[in-house]
Amino acid sequence: MKYAALVILSVFLSLASFSQKENTLLRKGNREYDKGDFKEAEKDYRKALELNNASARGQFNLGTAVYRNNNFEEAAKIYGSLSEKKSDRSTQSKVYHNLGNSFLQAKDYEKSIAAYKNSLMNDPKNLDTKYNLEYAKMMLKKQQQQQQQQQNKDNKDQKDEKKDQQQKQDQQNQDQQQKQQDQKKISKDDADRMLEALKNDEKRTMQKVKKEKAKVTVVGVEKDW
Repeated sequence: MKYAALVILSVFLSLASFSQKENTLLRKGNREYDKGDFKEAEKDYRKALELNNASARGQFNLGTAVYRNNNFEEAAKIYGSLSEKKSDRSTQSKVYHNLGNSFLQAKDYEKSIAAYKNSLMNDPKNLDTKYNLEYAKMMLKKQQQQQQQQQNKDNKDQKDEKKDQQQKQDQQNQDQQQKQQDQKKISKDDADRMLEALKNDEKRTMQKVKKEKAKVTVVGVEKDW
């Protein structure tokens, strides 16, 4: 029995030691955070979580430090995981508020709006959350308008590109037709020249024959005097 008691006492002291180290690291991280050294604070919070990865306080503080270090995607993952854990309404409101902020900074406005609404369900009087919710709605509307304008521009560019391609194709067709017409014209001109040349050759040949005939006639058969 004494041995069992000693084991239990040893385990209790070990857990107490881990808890003390965890709290020491969390407090150290808080001091760094208050000084604005968010990177060092993040390191201390991660060390604390290595001792107790189920610590909601450690996860919340780490999420805040990560957010301050502009790593909004990881911050959203941390707060998203925390939001699934059971806690009092005040804590849930803060978790969802920070989750909304993380999505807001990442420009994922739809998820940001949903997170702020969940935050207000747990704390309807939180003015900061109400303000952030309205701001997120405004940014979502602006984003959608910009996307629509870009879509319209892309559609116009595609139409203009198709129009340019069609005009280019039409011009190529016209050039090809003109080339074929020119070739036909050249062929006809060549044929006319060849025909004219043949006629000239024939004419010269006939003239030569006539001269030859004239020569023969002149030579003829001499008269018998």
